[in-house]
Amino acid sequence: MSSKGKVLVAMSGGIDSSVTAMMLHEQGYEVIGITMKTWDYQSSGSSKKETGCCSLDSINDARQVAVNLGFPHYILDIRGEFGDFIINNFVDEYLAGRTPNPCVLCNTHIKWEALLKRADMLDCEFIATGHYAQVREENGRYVVSRGLDTNKDQSYVLWGLSQESLKRTIFPLGKYTKPEIRKMAETYGFSELANKPESYDICFIPDNDYRAFLKNRLPELETSVDGGSFLYKGKEVGKHKGYPFYTIGQRKGLEIALGEPVFVSEIIPETNTVVLGDKDDLEKQHMRVRDFNLIKYESLPENFQALTKIRYKDGGTMSTVNIEDNKLDIVFHQLVKSVAPGQSAVLYEGDDLIGGGFIERKLPVT
Repeated sequence: MSSKGKVLVAMSGGIDSSVTAMMLHEQGYEVIGITMKTWDYQSSGSSKKETGCCSLDSINDARQVAVNLGFPHYILDIRGEFGDFIINNFVDEYLAGRTPNPCVLCNTHIKWEALLKRADMLDCEFIATGHYAQVREENGRYVVSRGLDTNKDQSYVLWGLSQESLKRTIFPLGKYTKPEIRKMAETYGFSELANKPESYDICFIPDNDYRAFLKNRLPELETSVDGGSFLYKGKEVGKHKGYPFYTIGQRKGLEIALGEPVFVSEIIPETNTVVLGDKDDLEKQHMRVRDFNLIKYESLPENFQALTKIRYKDGGTMSTVNIEDNKLDIVFHQLVKSVAPGQSAVLYEGDDLIGGGFIERKLPVT
């Protein structure tokens, strides 16, 4: 029995989760690897070759690491849990005129829940993932902070985790950069892993074509929403192919010529309307955030100052945050572009993750 304890490591077969397992094994933890199969690529209707965390090759890569290092490895089929919750939410969000954030929901409601449940069954005190983030205990709470590698930091997708989940979570990669992790893989003798390409697609949309996915999932959708109105400056200027197939800030693929660049500025599902605007129409200074979760603090004081990110790659904008009617009311200190309802709004204090939630569709009038 290891003095460090037992840890269940989520292994996708990629370099990050594999090095996570290697590091913890070397540090003296009793490691058990687990690969979660969340999705069947054939179900998506995609013609792309099966790759990524759910492919047979990735599962075999994860198992090979475990075999070489001498620790157990299990495969966990959670396609039922994943499909019922994540896929249904993904479709429902687009039908509601919002842009979903499936990776956040998956982390919060599927992966961590599944990991902790299996960790208990296997008598593991801890779980570990290959996320580039850090966690520490401070003032009786478990606080997530950015990973050292700013180009790889993944704290943005972790805002929904509970204190109970964080209490048992280890992020070994948080203090390292991606190049350092690649070197570690080579040092451990896994040079193929070190050069393995990364996947940035949503796992159930391997070709990154969410429109085709929606049409495959709901064959009747295309005909039921085709022919709605494009509005520009209050006037109809053309017909679109259906409001779920557009996103806030979109410019390309509109198939409409107005003599000047226009962008999707609002989606109104109730009337199958897509509102177009100029670049200035995308700028907002005020939004509300639902279903929020606080991590660093149990509550926030009035007029709390935070850096707010509205996209994963967003650098963030300083803002004033208040809690009103069980929602976050956020006023940016300067205009921000393309606030997309359904996406995550994530708050930071320095490198620490304060918390986050989902942007509401009805943006406040300012």
